[in-house]
Amino acid sequence: MDVKGVQGSIRYEAGWITIRKKQVGGEPREFRIRAEDVTGTRLKPGTRLFHGYVQFVLPGSAPAEEVQGPLLGGRPPQSDPHSLSIPRRSNAAAAKLVAAVERDRGGSGG
Repeated sequence: MDVKGVQGSIRYEAGWITIRKKQVGGEPREFRIRAEDVTGTRLKPGTRLFHGYVQFVLPGSAPAEEVQGPLLGGRPPQSDPHSLSIPRRSNAAAAKLVAAVERDRGGSGG
């Protein structure tokens, strides 16, 4: 299951979340998270004016705060490795991915 984001993507398969991000002028970076390690998820759908985001919360860490501004619309900073900005056209795919992670993180007996 894949979600195309803004300057990156999220893939979820076999209980692993892979967030791939590319910062302007930098090399792509990849972050892998086990679904069973996720303690919470946040999904803010994109709108016509602003990108939304998908964010995963891990044990012992608070979710990155939304950066506010006239051009941002409120989303975590690009440097947050556990989130990705998404365009409006990715809202449905992002909702499915978050639902799958939520289902798997709670039901896994480890």
